[in-house]
Amino acid sequence: MGSLPHVVEDCFGLLKLYSDGSISRNPEVPCPTPLLDDDSVLYKDLLFDANWNLHLRLYKPSSSTSLEKLPILFYFHGGGFCFGSRTFPHFHNLCVRLTKAFNMLVVAPDHRLAPEHRLPAASDDACLALKWLQGQAAMHGKNVEDVDTWLTGVDFDRVFVLGDSSGGNLAHHLAVKLKAGSMELATVRVRGYVLVAPFFGGSVRTKSELEQPCEAFWNLEMYDRFWRLSIPVGSTLDDPLVNPFGPCSQNLAEVPLDPILVVVGGGEILRDRLEDYATRLKQLGKKVEFVEVEGQQHGFFTDHPFSDVAEKVIQRIRDFILDNSN
Repeated sequence: MGSLPHVVEDCFGLLKLYSDGSISRNPEVPCPTPLLDDDSVLYKDLLFDANWNLHLRLYKPSSSTSLEKLPILFYFHGGGFCFGSRTFPHFHNLCVRLTKAFNMLVVAPDHRLAPEHRLPAASDDACLALKWLQGQAAMHGKNVEDVDTWLTGVDFDRVFVLGDSSGGNLAHHLAVKLKAGSMELATVRVRGYVLVAPFFGGSVRTKSELEQPCEAFWNLEMYDRFWRLSIPVGSTLDDPLVNPFGPCSQNLAEVPLDPILVVVGGGEILRDRLEDYATRLKQLGKKVEFVEVEGQQHGFFTDHPFSDVAEKVIQRIRDFILDNSN
């Protein structure tokens, strides 16, 4: 008789991959943060892709009227491509904060999760979410029943993308795919991308990865585990989905990009990798800003969106949005 399947990867006891390829998930949400329901922000869920049963959550200020042309902010959540949903309390609370701070319509899409759906599934789904908005824009003003009423007072020409951690990785790949001007989206125009501690990697370790392999919660082994669970089977940390400047990655010198804001905590394991990312893009002539938040570790923005530190980041993002709205 053959041996019974055994666990080969275990993420916090919430996700287990077995030797026979089977997967078990604990339905418990790994973030017991109280859900914030604020009367100043309204939200609702919509299906944006029936093939994969993918939903998104729309947020808007309760004071907004149909006469306003609200800009749009797409928020892509973190979770190492293996966890996360628009329903997770800390992601929801951040979206409430962003809606209030920027007076925008915030769109928070889900994506398929690894290892059941390895990359590029999440990246493909991020693109599908933007395509959904394009479809809404195309039907706008044509009295079509499929157009959501919340999109009757938005500015499809002023769209921004914000991604945190693995969501920041998705934002980068969207920027590269759509290129400057996002002509592929036609009536929808993305004006800029905000990457908060984007989840990148590489086979060659950076100084901060070698000298500070542990934070209060995160460590380098956890990051490697998420990559093993999410990248295509047989791939490496130099896969273009992981390493934007790896040996097999696209030459970004040839890709026109919309403005990018990179935010990272000074105490993050990924700090040096992300500074290098921003520096290389700047050397290629891209419009890039790099913001280091002293002493902060991975997840500080999402986990504590109403903190004084998060408020400083929000101010920088607000400036970025204003600078790139025309």
